[in-house]
Amino acid sequence: MRKLRTNELGRISAEEYKQTNKTPLVVVLDNIRSCNNIGSLFRTSDALLIEAVHLCGITATPPNKEIHKTALDAEKSVPWSYFEKTEDSVLKLKEVGYKVFAIEQVENSILLPDFEVEENDRLALVFGNEVKGVQQKVIDLCDGAIEIPQFGIKHSFNISVSAGIVLWDLFKKFRY
Repeated sequence: MRKLRTNELGRISAEEYKQTNKTPLVVVLDNIRSCNNIGSLFRTSDALLIEAVHLCGITATPPNKEIHKTALDAEKSVPWSYFEKTEDSVLKLKEVGYKVFAIEQVENSILLPDFEVEENDRLALVFGNEVKGVQQKVIDLCDGAIEIPQFGIKHSFNISVSAGIVLWDLFKKFRY
């Protein structure tokens, strides 16, 4: 076994990326403090062909050297929009046919393994602040909430880890 060289990875060009069918998911970042987390979200979104990222509230926006450190140019390939209020992002997405789900621990949440996608679903996923999570007023606007089962003492993941888990799971459900 040997590691693959960069030219063996089957990477597509920026132009090919633009033309590729995207996974019908939009990531909504609700007041994310860490530029490293934001960059990581862009990079994961690029890898899984996510449609777009909505940056909301205090969430920093590109161009930003701290975002770039972890995004590694994914902030240039993944379309993004900024919203002063996360609620405006959620309402806009619902208006154009997305079902919106908070990734949060709430009453009556759907555990990620039990969450099912339909063939024509278009989903938006709201990831919350590193300390406070998704704002309650945003949760109130959502169609539901998805929860990652956790079994240890902490019952919390870093947002970039949460996003990686949820986006990969939903990517598989849409694509396979």
